[in-house]
Amino acid sequence: MRPAPPTDLKPFFLTLTDVDAEYDRALDWPKFFGNDHPVELDIGSGRGLHLVTAGEARPDTNFLGIEVDYREGRRAARRLQKREMHHVRVLGGDANLALAKYITPHTVDAVHVYFPDPWWKRKHRHRRIFNDRFVGLCSQVLKPGGMLHSWTDVEEYFYDIEALMNHHEDFVTLPPPAEKSPEHDMDYRTSYERKKRKLGLPIYRGQWQRKPL
Repeated sequence: MRPAPPTDLKPFFLTLTDVDAEYDRALDWPKFFGNDHPVELDIGSGRGLHLVTAGEARPDTNFLGIEVDYREGRRAARRLQKREMHHVRVLGGDANLALAKYITPHTVDAVHVYFPDPWWKRKHRHRRIFNDRFVGLCSQVLKPGGMLHSWTDVEEYFYDIEALMNHHEDFVTLPPPAEKSPEHDMDYRTSYERKKRKLGLPIYRGQWQRKPL
């Protein structure tokens, strides 16, 4: 059993157990964030680099990171707490479970999945976040017209993501976003992107839009 997170990180870090206790399973976004702004999800948010940079750039959008590694999730939450970014939170738990049971369908404006764990060994490939079930859950939570963004430095994994997304009946494939030069050392989606780009290695980017219901 995972240790309970320190209460001094609430509301910046919550677990699915906290959601069960306070929200009767499904999250109520206006109650959760204290406003009715659009909501975007960062799946596998890690230490929270994208949460912080996006949250600072877009204060009128709410961001929720979902991170299965409580240690990493708490690190991200401390960064948010230090900056008093109350429109950005981290939810500790399995992303598939969170999407399936804790998020009301068609209430999310965007899903971001940046540099997901490639699980290199063939026997571990089933642990990759991108599979038919995950794509279906993203379709379930996204509003019509909502966006799914995914970047990775692993070419083979990106081709798998493309194969899933480009042929899904609920999504339209859009042109990939153009690469831009970072304005500062924190202007990256994750530390993996920063490391790879400084080595001159390619980043594979995709974006897909949820079709009307």
